[in-house]
Amino acid sequence: MIRTFLDAGVLIAAFRSRNAVSTPALTLLDDPGRVFVTSDYVRLEVLPKPLYFRRHTEAEFYEVFFAAAEFVEASPTLVSAAFEEARRAGLAAMDALHVAAAKRASVEEFITVERPTRPVFRVAGLTVRTLESVS
Repeated sequence: MIRTFLDAGVLIAAFRSRNAVSTPALTLLDDPGRVFVTSDYVRLEVLPKPLYFRRHTEAEFYEVFFAAAEFVEASPTLVSAAFEEARRAGLAAMDALHVAAAKRASVEEFITVERPTRPVFRVAGLTVRTLESVS
């Protein structure tokens, strides 16, 4: 089983079946050879707006993913690790939190919809792949 951390954009793309990355995202989510790892930070990034705007189908889609995934819980230690990742690679705050959570869980792959020119691809000690490279 490939331990996989999905950036929030992959989940959003999977739900929104109207763009070019939706099919690869859905295919990835259906891969029986993967175990997904996530964090409170991904949940915070994708779930509040669908709940607030009563987009029940979207919220349920994310909840099903979270119920099946392994969780890395938020903690002060994780935030400190994220700060160091941000400092070393020039990451934005949320990306740093995702990277720190992925590293804490010892995932094999961190998959994102970001372009390979983005700072997350500078992170040392983590295999970062674009969604397109996985399909």
